[in-house]
Amino acid sequence: MTSRTSRRTSLAAVLVAGFLVTGLSACGSGGDSKAGDSSTRAASTGTSSAPATGSGTPATEPPATQAMAGRPFGAACSAVPKDGSGSFAGMAQDPVATAASNNPLLSTLVTAVKQAGLVDTLNSAQNITVFAPTNDAFAKLPKKDLDAVLADKEKLTKILTYHVVPQRLEPTGLTGGHKTLETHDVTVTGAVPDFTVNGSAKVLCGGVQTANATVYIVDTVLMPAS
Repeated sequence: MTSRTSRRTSLAAVLVAGFLVTGLSACGSGGDSKAGDSSTRAASTGTSSAPATGSGTPATEPPATQAMAGRPFGAACSAVPKDGSGSFAGMAQDPVATAASNNPLLSTLVTAVKQAGLVDTLNSAQNITVFAPTNDAFAKLPKKDLDAVLADKEKLTKILTYHVVPQRLEPTGLTGGHKTLETHDVTVTGAVPDFTVNGSAKVLCGGVQTANATVYIVDTVLMPAS
């Protein structure tokens, strides 16, 4: 009798112990399943949940989403420095002429602005939009013509102020006609990320913020009507 009772007690103890071990194992694996699945997926795909760019924008984020979130968009944005005063974050801290002077894509534009004596005018303006031609855009002009324009302050001022709209245009309000500081209109067609200005100038990188302006980097110098 005593022997049978001992065997039954031992068997019960084994069953209880087995149940507890199984239950604890199930709880432990259940609590870590999401983390484990996530790590497994990351390892198998070679991806990470961390942002893909220094701006915190995933590399796969659509341009329209970037624009709606107030971030620069466009294929040429990758040519802008990732850090320092010429980066998007750095440019956002400075007024537009100063910000442009720190961006290597815009050095010819900055030279022209200085030549025309417009640095203070642009830096002191409030809430403007600037269509900023790249160095390559200026290089499209014959050197003789470019040199002549740079030497003619009145004509240079007319051309440069034609690139400035006296209101801050975000991507959602960019399409349409806009009167410039030069007084003639620029006309923008398209939608994010494919905007065209005056039928020929393409926006390469748009929605760039400075302390007092929204900048659209373009591939062609805009010419006002004579």
